Amino acid sequence: MFKNKLLLLTPIIALAIIFIFSLTLIPSVQPEPKNLPIAIVNADEGVELPNQTKMNMGKQLVEMIKENSKATSDQKDPTVKWVEVKNTEELQKGLDNQEYYAALVIPKDLSAKQASLQTAAPSAAEIEIYVNQGMNTMASTLAGQILNGIVDNMNNNVRTQLLQGLEQQGATITAKQAEILAAPITSKVTNVNETGTNSANGNAPVSLFQPLWMASLASAAFIYVALRKIANTANRKRNFAVKLVQILIGAIATLVVGFGLTWIASDLVGLHIPDFTNTALFLSITSFSFFLMISAVLSLIGLRGMPLFILMLFFGAPLLAMAPEMMSPFYHDWVYSWLPMRFMIGGLRELLFFGKGLNWNSVSHLVWIGAGGLIVMLATALRVNATNNNPQNQNLEG
Repeated sequence: MFKNKLLLLTPIIALAIIFIFSLTLIPSVQPEPKNLPIAIVNADEGVELPNQTKMNMGKQLVEMIKENSKATSDQKDPTVKWVEVKNTEELQKGLDNQEYYAALVIPKDLSAKQASLQTAAPSAAEIEIYVNQGMNTMASTLAGQILNGIVDNMNNNVRTQLLQGLEQQGATITAKQAEILAAPITSKVTNVNETGTNSANGNAPVSLFQPLWMASLASAAFIYVALRKIANTANRKRNFAVKLVQILIGAIATLVVGFGLTWIASDLVGLHIPDFTNTALFLSITSFSFFLMISAVLSLIGLRGMPLFILMLFFGAPLLAMAPEMMSPFYHDWVYSWLPMRFMIGGLRELLFFGKGLNWNSVSHLVWIGAGGLIVMLATALRVNATNNNPQNQNLEG
């Protein structure tokens, strides 16, 4: 009994399984953002002071933020990548094109409002913060927190400077000034490309991925098994016909997957689907692309390829929920960049949150993945499957 190699290898196999599946948990444990793109728009026009000097608080603020960024330049990857944008129109385009997770807009009257704090008619300035919810829930929330922290620090600095100046002058403050000094700068937070009031909507793309992936995987496996015996022949013409039938049945199955999953998500789960038809078509194209990719691997190596796609599910799910800027270099370069399902998540975000509709840009990568799988499937039909007639090989695949 103890000479059985499988029994002796069981502890090693168990350790390997623990190691592999533990790796899937690492990306979601204390993710640290790197080069998180946040935009700054400085519209401050400045103000002329009594001593004939011009004060521009907005310019000082931008320079301060840049200086703080330079302070961390010795690090390979600073937390935030600050991007200066000329105006709000350009900013809106960048937000819609998923270039920034958030933005800080400095108003044109910031300096004038700051100067008024030392007068009898003080007025608080209002800085606008835009949070690009649709890009990624975790990263956009973090970016919003960073900007709120900057406004809080500005309040503390302005309050301290004013109080010190008034103390040196021996001046007293009015009730109105005291009220304004509590918050000399206010912030207005606006969510753009919103995910909706339901928190589940923000994770809808990732939530839809798992059932679609499993349905595509099961469809490819069942159709492959059902047609395998017919395909096990040295007749190339017959093999080619079987592959065409396999592709046709797969197309029908993935249409059911796409429209069925959209209906379940919308009517049963309660996710907000802005455009049912476009979303259903996108999911159908995605499912068909995955079906062709999986079927191509099964055509090459049989059911032995199934563990590969199961591992892709376990490794992909936690990474797809994260922003690329929050991944370690290893996971970003060697795992995430190879995941075909990331194109599904990106396309769904555009459909659900950015209102871009179904277009070539959203499906192009998926189409090319599917085309590659289709070519491989048809190519395997041209080979002579004499080895598949060997019962020993059939047992290995079964």
